Amino acid sequence: MSTAVEIGVRPWGAGRLAPYPTATHRPHASVVLDPGTQLGVYTDHVGTVIEMGKHGTSKGTETNTVTNSDSQNDQGHDQDSQQD
Repeated sequence: MSTAVEIGVRPWGAGRLAPYPTATHRPHASVVLDPGTQLGVYTDHVGTVIEMGKHGTSKGTETNTVTNSDSQNDQGHDQDSQQD
């Protein structure tokens, strides 16, 4: 089964398109993977390693609670997280 394409008809999805956001300049020229740390190493246009800023780390904990230990257990849990 072939579908005919009408010349001059705008595709149905074209009305949903929007322009790309404005591009921003990044100070690095390339990123390579350090095999020892498995982290990205950013370099500028002459090959000097540059700092791209830090990101936070997160640690979460979860504990199970049992409130009735004789027959049907009523279970719940608590969650918390720490971000630095």
